Amino acid sequence: MVPFSFAGHELVARPEGALFWPARQALIVADLHLEKASWFARAGQMLPPYDSQATLTELTALARRTEARELWCLGDSFHDRDGCERLPAEPRRMLTELTAKLRFVWITGNHDAGLVDHCGGGVMVEAEVEGLILRHEAEPGETRPELSGHFHPKLRLHHRGRNVARRCFVLTSTKLILPAFGALTGGLDAHHPEIVRAVGPRAEALVPVSDRLLRFPLVA
Repeated sequence: MVPFSFAGHELVARPEGALFWPARQALIVADLHLEKASWFARAGQMLPPYDSQATLTELTALARRTEARELWCLGDSFHDRDGCERLPAEPRRMLTELTAKLRFVWITGNHDAGLVDHCGGGVMVEAEVEGLILRHEAEPGETRPELSGHFHPKLRLHHRGRNVARRCFVLTSTKLILPAFGALTGGLDAHHPEIVRAVGPRAEALVPVSDRLLRFPLVA
């Protein structure tokens, strides 16, 4: 993986859609949306009920590969505040193993605001870690360096005669928006006016691949 610098810290954008902070051995993810399928099922829209299993399998494997000691979730970790109560037995086991093994912090988002039963770990509205603000949604007026999620950014390109979409990180000198990590999440075009409003008119989309970090300018 190719590291990059943000606000004086060396970070690594992972192809899985996570951010790794080597100096802290910290893994940072956003928008897991666990139990999204069961939330839709309650409303009568039946989806395959395996999203939490898939997301937590990937998260567990990534925590093992990076030898993470900390795991920070930047909001909308559950699709609603009662999602933890609906977790099937195996995903619940995987999650509680992670929260018991690591320093695990849930930053609450708009979907899981008021999270009560959080399956272990600590709950915060936002945090400041070594000068970086960790919150769910970027604040346009924030001047301190900030990590956030919420928008599920994707870069859409026309490449070799076909349209290609890849989840991406959106970067400016003071803001870094993470893509959605969850298995059952959509994406918002990185050029979308809501993302531009949050980060300003000039940013970069970062697309990590196995041995490179591809950078694409985003100009409003």
